[in-house]
Amino acid sequence: MALQVYNTLHRRKELFTPQHEGFVGMYVCGPTVYSHSHLGHAKSYVSFDVIVRYLRSLGYRVLYVQNITDVGHLTDDADQGEDKLARQAGIERIHPMQLAETYTRSYFEDMDAMNVLRADIVPRASGHITEQIAIVQALIGKGMAYERNGSVYFDVGTFPAYGKLSGRTVEDLNAGARVEINEEKKHPADFALWKKAEAGHIMRWPSPWGEGFPGWHIECSAMSMKYLGEGFDIHGGGLENQFPHHECEIAQSEGATGKPFVRYWLHNNMVTVNGKKMGKSLGNFITLKDAFARWGPQVVRFFVLQSHYRSTLDFSDAAVEGAGAGYEKLANTLRNLREKIAAAAAGGEGPGIDLDRRTAEFRGAMDDDFNTPQAIAVLFDVARELNQAFASEKNYSRSSLEAIDGWYALHAGSMLGITLENAGAGESPGTFIGSLVALLIAVRSDVRAQKLWALSDRIRDGLARIGIGLEDKKTGTTWKRVS
Repeated sequence: MALQVYNTLHRRKELFTPQHEGFVGMYVCGPTVYSHSHLGHAKSYVSFDVIVRYLRSLGYRVLYVQNITDVGHLTDDADQGEDKLARQAGIERIHPMQLAETYTRSYFEDMDAMNVLRADIVPRASGHITEQIAIVQALIGKGMAYERNGSVYFDVGTFPAYGKLSGRTVEDLNAGARVEINEEKKHPADFALWKKAEAGHIMRWPSPWGEGFPGWHIECSAMSMKYLGEGFDIHGGGLENQFPHHECEIAQSEGATGKPFVRYWLHNNMVTVNGKKMGKSLGNFITLKDAFARWGPQVVRFFVLQSHYRSTLDFSDAAVEGAGAGYEKLANTLRNLREKIAAAAAGGEGPGIDLDRRTAEFRGAMDDDFNTPQAIAVLFDVARELNQAFASEKNYSRSSLEAIDGWYALHAGSMLGITLENAGAGESPGTFIGSLVALLIAVRSDVRAQKLWALSDRIRDGLARIGIGLEDKKTGTTWKRVS
């Protein structure tokens, strides 16, 4: 089965075909860094982390770009909303950029703890003001934007396809207007590309229209096109950003370049808490640091992956504890497996697990729009078979058990980012070595997916020098002790 992804732009699953064979350009909207990360961030960035991992496992060279929004912007679709970054900086009585730096570090700490791979390029909005101004100038030059009193707005009337991502029409926007009309605009649906900085606004930059700051939407157009080109493969983000943010990105990007902006739009769904939308105002807001303190970052990751990225993730204590029990069940199976490996003889029979079949099932799930719940079910299927085999108290060959260990390192560790390798911590030296080798195998699998062959060989040769031999098979990489 070839990879199928759900493209929000066309509202259907489609065969994934990147515009350049063997290469995928992918951009995901990063966080606005004015507070600690929460479960909604875990849902989004763990989901896209798995998408990147799986694409690389298929042999694609992926250039992954994820921005940091460190410039305060107005949050309302009519550009009259609150600048949350500036507001929080005022509460904490620090410079907005100091606030942004503090919470950017906090964000990366949380993502690292959940084994979320860092994006290849992490541009900051504040470092790309020149590129944003250039797009605004291009749109003005084409008659698609206009200046009013130091602010610049995109004229939605000049882009007939406005609404193609969200399915909304300009008439719908008028009927659903939530704020007073901004008299600077030609049309209520027009959106800000550049805003005049009023007195007291700290983060401001010079522009052809006076001192100001960029609108929310223009930053992602500027940063994605700078690093991925005027048209690229995947744009990801939360479903809540489909409108207005991503809709406006399409309008201003395609308006400026005259070219299609993105081939596949992927959106993850939101997090609810006991069936209600999560939010600070509702008192049900859960930071990742609090969740980690209670359950641990790997359990949080496992919890996220037990829901499809396009499905709502409903948080409750019972749901996370259930995920934790499932994670521990898999971890216990890996502990038992590694104990058996340490004691196994070189010869003998295997436990009779069809890894080729299970690999096909796992990849079939992931090829179906990255269906991680079904992929995790395959991990449990292999664990169930393995536990049944161990219950027979037969002695299985070391190589057959190492093949299963390598299968988990590849499918759970490398593709899903679930670090079951940690299951071996604190055990006997033999099992601990097995855990370390499994971790190196998972890292090497990531390296090989990126075609970094020299580094892959360095890991293999380094292990060989300390008596660990690797063997790459169709079902994964196995290892054994060598003289």
